Amino acid sequence: MSLKEYENLPKGEKLPLETILANLKTDDSGLIAAIAQQHDTGEVLMLAYMNEKSIRETLETGQVCYWSRSRQTYWRKGESSGHRQSLVSMSFDCDGDCILLKVDQKVPACHTNRRNCFFFQVEESNVVIATEPNT
Repeated sequence: MSLKEYENLPKGEKLPLETILANLKTDDSGLIAAIAQQHDTGEVLMLAYMNEKSIRETLETGQVCYWSRSRQTYWRKGESSGHRQSLVSMSFDCDGDCILLKVDQKVPACHTNRRNCFFFQVEESNVVIATEPNT
């Protein structure tokens, strides 16, 4: 399984979704990392995991669905909190081992009620809390 054979295709060339899904590099549980990025600002919001079923559901519904490794179930972002992520676009990296989801996130993405999940910021030999939770 590899996307290598498709690397030199010209811009605009189309491949069936099935071809890409069949060539993704997943872990032993069938999971692949997915980065959520705010579509209009480029802000990286979070990292989560998806499997083929959650990828398909996301594409079908337009609402992002992940696989929760801790709960071992599907996690439709914002289902309980209301902090939904609407899909704007989905891309796969050149190795087929990561997904980039450009999303529209109107409210905090992090369960800590922060805009994004990357608030532990390294400064020299310390890690500083970089943002306050939204209240």
